[in-house]
Amino acid sequence: MKAKIVITDYNYENLDQEKEIFSDLGAELFDFQCRTEEEVIAAAKDADAVMVQFAPITRRVLESLKNCKVVVRYAVGFDNIDLGAATELGIRVVNIPDYCTEEVSEHVVMLLLAIARKLCPLNQAVKEDHWDFKVMKPVQRLKGTTVGLIGFGRIGRMVARKLSGFQFRIVVYDPYVEEALAAQYGVEFVDLQTLVGESEFLSLHVPLYEETKHMIDKNVFGMMRKKPFIINTGRGGLIQEEDLITALDQRIIRDAALDVMETEPILLSHPLQSYENVILTPHAAWYSEEALSAIQLFAAKEVERVLKGFEPRNLINQEIENSDALRKI
Repeated sequence: MKAKIVITDYNYENLDQEKEIFSDLGAELFDFQCRTEEEVIAAAKDADAVMVQFAPITRRVLESLKNCKVVVRYAVGFDNIDLGAATELGIRVVNIPDYCTEEVSEHVVMLLLAIARKLCPLNQAVKEDHWDFKVMKPVQRLKGTTVGLIGFGRIGRMVARKLSGFQFRIVVYDPYVEEALAAQYGVEFVDLQTLVGESEFLSLHVPLYEETKHMIDKNVFGMMRKKPFIINTGRGGLIQEEDLITALDQRIIRDAALDVMETEPILLSHPLQSYENVILTPHAAWYSEEALSAIQLFAAKEVERVLKGFEPRNLINQEIENSDALRKI
């Protein structure tokens, strides 16, 4: 019997790469645009493998997937998948962590320079026939200022590498990373309070877990002594948005540059739309034509590996490997 592969939802122009790989595998591919649990259950209940972009893969969904050996997320993050339930049920969960490291790190650097050098106000002033550098006052020299990176995985490390030429002082908070990396990347590892208190720029690079949800809240904003610029290309849920708005109003932070929001797309009526010192981009940091091709290819290859009896390259719930619950191919 042919393996059944279900793509629950996607926003790509085509699935040509997936179709070619799965045709060679002798598997059947079915694609949908599911939005709800009920739609996912109806589409994928007898699938051997599930590929998902935004659809909810909840415990209820996972319990309905009686044949499923692997769920692959078209993304770095996996916050729409109940990881605990998948592990309990013996289902592998795989993400694609390395398809857009260059793009996101470049986006971070772009946003940092844009807010630091007040690119948007300058551009708008010139277009309104106001030719005067004083539009950007006050601006400080970047050399020697402190950039704080919360999270030091692939993207955080690439950001540090790309910022090194600007001669920033770069401090890092990541309790899960070996501090031996500090010398390799020219950074200092510090605790969260020190990082938040000493940073003039703050960039978020951690996944969204229960323990990181709203990690940047009023308590953390209260530690910010230097009125930093804050950049978020990670997940919108890392920041408590109401507390961010309060911090902007009270000038606890100077500017914000956000590529992600807790609810996407952001509504025109959202309060952050009205702030001139907030740059918003539409969850676009990941994108380049190369990254778009890579994520589809890498995701399909992960499914192929599992259905051929091999372990995937990027297994998230690694504790499942020695579990009796692990579903056999």
